[in-house]
Amino acid sequence: MKHKLKLLAGLTVLAMAAAFPAKAETISMFCSATDYELCEEGAQQWAKSSGNEVKINRTPQNLDDAIPIYQQLFASNSSDVDLLYVDVIWLGMMKDHFEDLSSLVPEGEIKAHFASATDAARIDGKLLAMPFYIDTGLMFYRKDLLEKYGKQPPKTWDELTTTAKEIQDGERKAGNADMWGYAWQGRSYEGLTCDAIEWIASGGGGTILSDKGDVTINNPQTAAALTRARGWIDTISPKGVLNYDEESSRALFESGNAVFHRNWPYVWGTSQTPDGKLLGKVGVSALPVGAEGQKSSGALGTAYLAVSKYSTKKEKAAELLRYMVGLEDQKMRALKGGYNPTVEALYSDADVLAKIPFLPMAKNAFEESVARPSATTGKDYNRVSRTFYRAVHDVISGKGDVNDELAQLEKRLKRDLKAN
Repeated sequence: MKHKLKLLAGLTVLAMAAAFPAKAETISMFCSATDYELCEEGAQQWAKSSGNEVKINRTPQNLDDAIPIYQQLFASNSSDVDLLYVDVIWLGMMKDHFEDLSSLVPEGEIKAHFASATDAARIDGKLLAMPFYIDTGLMFYRKDLLEKYGKQPPKTWDELTTTAKEIQDGERKAGNADMWGYAWQGRSYEGLTCDAIEWIASGGGGTILSDKGDVTINNPQTAAALTRARGWIDTISPKGVLNYDEESSRALFESGNAVFHRNWPYVWGTSQTPDGKLLGKVGVSALPVGAEGQKSSGALGTAYLAVSKYSTKKEKAAELLRYMVGLEDQKMRALKGGYNPTVEALYSDADVLAKIPFLPMAKNAFEESVARPSATTGKDYNRVSRTFYRAVHDVISGKGDVNDELAQLEKRLKRDLKAN
């Protein structure tokens, strides 16, 4: 028992008490650090209305770091946590540890969500999770600055490069020496896999592996995309971008010191706070493409909630899950945090559309989004992605030649996949 308590030590734990009925339960769950406050609010509302109690564990800020925590819980068949926050790419690698929700969530509630989101959680005939919110990479930009310089949102990555440099240089001449053209996620972590796949796929270079599992990453389109990104460093992006994640890149943009910013849809909510510097100054578009005629390819990043197979309170945990993925809580998250709902009815909700005016565009971006190869690789995804983003980081940081790195990456991926 001691090692279980140690495992959760250091995580922020909040117990939310309610009026206790005769059969009150305490449900333990994980919330993402990124949207912790909204997750807490939803769980607290359920606790108050149901007369139960919720204990919340915060994931590490870098979501990748939650994987070994989950794996240790699973390895010990731990019942310490009942409800889990799950990234879409974890479904395949963790499928053996989630409870089948088919009999715990009514069919009508399942059908209220986008079929693509629930279908992604169906593995081996089981519904392993329910969608919490849906994400794809989007381009945020300073619409006031684009208007000032007579520019339109860029359609291609080359246009972005040129426009970002022109506005950056113009603003520096006007007195803002801290202005940069483009803020994105260049740290060696899962976020770089997302950014890099967006550059590559939108130029026709694929998504690391084919649907059949063949390694396809070593191609001219990939080389061109990574070479372009390498050219951004210390030109339109600060050198520090090589260690930026979502939050640090967002901080640069929301400080008023970046023209363009790639991130997930939640940035709309954080950038439009009444006391923020960018209220009324931000536009949103689909990501650029590698060349005319190609498709915008934002990385798909749906978040899910899943009931642990080892929970001793599965039915009560499923009740909390149903509330938190339901229309009421998803609407709250959309209005307060700008999170894109997976409940389809909310895309015609007047309140939500007033809060997130770009939602119709985002819906199209979801339909064109590109999935990381987690379904193809299953339990090997984490290894594949880590090998990929480390190679990409070596290229964009100038540590390795792009052609040599891609050749070595191809060999490593083939070796690793063959071994497994």
